[in-house]
Amino acid sequence: MRVPAHSVCTAIRDDIVAGVYERGSRLTEELLARRYGVSRVPVREALRTLEAEGFVVTRRHAGACVAEPTEQEAADLLEMRMLLEPLGAARAAQRRTEAHLKVLRGLVRLGQERARRGNSEDLRSLGGWFHETLAQASGSPALTSTLSQLRHKIAWMYAVEAPANPAESWAEHGGIVDAVARGDSERARAITALHTERAMTAHRLRFPGGADRPDRVRTSQHPVNMTGLRH
Repeated sequence: MRVPAHSVCTAIRDDIVAGVYERGSRLTEELLARRYGVSRVPVREALRTLEAEGFVVTRRHAGACVAEPTEQEAADLLEMRMLLEPLGAARAAQRRTEAHLKVLRGLVRLGQERARRGNSEDLRSLGGWFHETLAQASGSPALTSTLSQLRHKIAWMYAVEAPANPAESWAEHGGIVDAVARGDSERARAITALHTERAMTAHRLRFPGGADRPDRVRTSQHPVNMTGLRH
């Protein structure tokens, strides 16, 4: 059985985001293959993809290492997201399907319900699914992929405080969906821009100035998903 490189890539990326691998640490093919129970071939392909995404760098005499982005690079990611999220919402208003609307409305209902209960962990996951679905509704695979990469990298570089008023945040989500459903691109763009700008104020760098690094590699919580790979 050959495990697809994208499954290995997802597992390594998730572990980098979760802090399993220290920033700047080496990522050797042999150790990664052993950790995820795969051959070195998909690991090698995964590392190439992760380097293109900016999670990994190749260093002379060291090989593949976890990247160490600067504070400026981290700030640029937030700015890019503030520009692209509203664009995605505007495109979604033009191109969304009824299936997209059904999922978005369902997520808003769940989010508003969880906001009333004050369940912050559920809200974080629901918010991620909401923005992922909104991006998919844009009908642009390139934009969807770019926003997905941005979310992964921002989650890696930033800790996010829970919103002071989660009900207000989910009311904004509801407003975005209403605008998308009406095909109102400008309103969808405007509400999303306001929502994204407010959300960005809750982001705090995990490693300001390169300090506060994890002092050891933690245990992986993201094994490769083998479901459906056997034939």
